[in-house]
Amino acid sequence: MAGSSNVRHKTSLPEGVRVGTVMRIRGAVPDNAGRFHVNLLCDDQEGADAALHFNPRLGQSVVVFNTKEQGAWGKEERGHGLPFQRGQPFEVLLIATEEGFKTVVGDAEYHHFRYRIPPARVRAVEVGGDVEVQSLKIF
Repeated sequence: MAGSSNVRHKTSLPEGVRVGTVMRIRGAVPDNAGRFHVNLLCDDQEGADAALHFNPRLGQSVVVFNTKEQGAWGKEERGHGLPFQRGQPFEVLLIATEEGFKTVVGDAEYHHFRYRIPPARVRAVEVGGDVEVQSLKIF
């Protein structure tokens, strides 16, 4: 059994996120994966507000998008279908647009999550859960 379930990759974004910022996550989904997440956090503290919570849930065949403000989750949005498979590599792009975060998985636009928290408040990107992260780059 792989002990990667609680490994977190965190990158600070001291300048925040601006329109045009691209975050590229490359990795693989382990064979026994249940779920993983990418959080765009408003600070480095535990329980920080999340401007974006991107949460593929393989057991439910769904990807959930949400925000967290003052400890409370917002209204969930769900993408169409599950573009991740256990045992397979993936590439996700999170692109800050004028209106929200555009999510691209592989070569296809997957979901556009409208801002609820201004992207300028984002200070860190965190990847965790059942996932093997090969790289996390910010352009």
